[in-house]
Amino acid sequence: MIVRIFSYVAVVVLVFAQLAFTSTLVAEVVTWPEFRGEHGDGRADDADLPTAIDASVVQWKTAIHGKAWSSPVVWGDAIWLTNASDDGKQMSVVCVQRTTGKVLHDVVVIENETPEFCHPMNSYASPTPAIEAGRLYAHFGSYGTVCVDTSDASVIWRRHDLKCDHFRGPASSPILHEGKLFVAFDGVDVQFVVAFDKDTGDTVWQSKREIDYGTDVGDRMKAYGTAEVIRVGDQEQLVYPSAVATIAYDPQTGKPLWTVYHDGMNASARPIYVNGLVLITNGMGGIVAVRPDGTGNVTKTHVAWNSTKSVAKKSSPIVVDGLVYMVTDDGIVTCRELEDGKMVWQKRAGGSYAASPIYASGRIYLFSIEGVITTLKAGREFEVLAETELGDGFMASPAVVDDQLILRSKSALYSIAK
Repeated sequence: MIVRIFSYVAVVVLVFAQLAFTSTLVAEVVTWPEFRGEHGDGRADDADLPTAIDASVVQWKTAIHGKAWSSPVVWGDAIWLTNASDDGKQMSVVCVQRTTGKVLHDVVVIENETPEFCHPMNSYASPTPAIEAGRLYAHFGSYGTVCVDTSDASVIWRRHDLKCDHFRGPASSPILHEGKLFVAFDGVDVQFVVAFDKDTGDTVWQSKREIDYGTDVGDRMKAYGTAEVIRVGDQEQLVYPSAVATIAYDPQTGKPLWTVYHDGMNASARPIYVNGLVLITNGMGGIVAVRPDGTGNVTKTHVAWNSTKSVAKKSSPIVVDGLVYMVTDDGIVTCRELEDGKMVWQKRAGGSYAASPIYASGRIYLFSIEGVITTLKAGREFEVLAETELGDGFMASPAVVDDQLILRSKSALYSIAK
């Protein structure tokens, strides 16, 4: 009897030890799962990155063929990218081993006989994919949305029946939330948001953009926005920028909750929710800070502040310790108060910018189209810590996992670490 009891206890202890070990393994999986990271804010607070980013801190460099501005996403030891041929006839997913830079998968998932026009500043694979354990979700605008098994890069489901005229190419990135994949189709002809069932690809809901654009010119209606899910009280909100306005939806039903008008078009930055304010840039050099606790049209009642002075058109802002940092397309760096938008400092960094900055351990990193990387000290005084050059220029925003910076240039993927 005593032997049986001891045997039973030993088995129970072993089972709990295995469960604890498994839980530890799950907890240790490092990720950068979407455009600008898990929280969509470009922050990797505790990452210990090199101050100066140049060839001396490159762990490995892997050439990437084609032309694609999508950002890398990371799950464990796998870095995933979307890619496209220069002419847009082939669209693919690429997996690179994070520790070695070895290409593990490079698979064409969509083929197009006659691709539509894409502006040279854009690419046929600009939307950043979303990733979770076992699955990658790659979106190529109206060319299709694909769910891929990350173990072998095989296609689980594909949707290519939802169409809009992007006019100058697609760029909106998908995001995942509670079993749904959210995608915006803001074309010159039609504008709507879709929630896919992430497991099957079926449409859960589809909501037409109820926006008064104030024009019949389609070019003024298109946008490239990526959403952010926030929680205000007991209500989750899917905040989705578009041209002219931003709409917050109920992510479960697609019902509009509030709308704010802010002018602009080509909106591409991801909203940031911090200290009770949602920051939205409109794609044409304007920013608004919105209190997201209203209903209906909140333009006249819930805008805390706005500005059109030195506001980025393409890249997203960074918010750290109550300060908002951004870099304009032509290289003007600004620091503002989050509370009221007042300028703290404004300086010229030089160069041109499309990639969004990142923040890590008290430093802000800027990546120019020409390949210049500027490191700033975060704070109320403007201080340049380093200015270096690497590669052939950056259109894609970086990813950060642990103390490793993953950089995608126009032609290569880099691993950076001390």
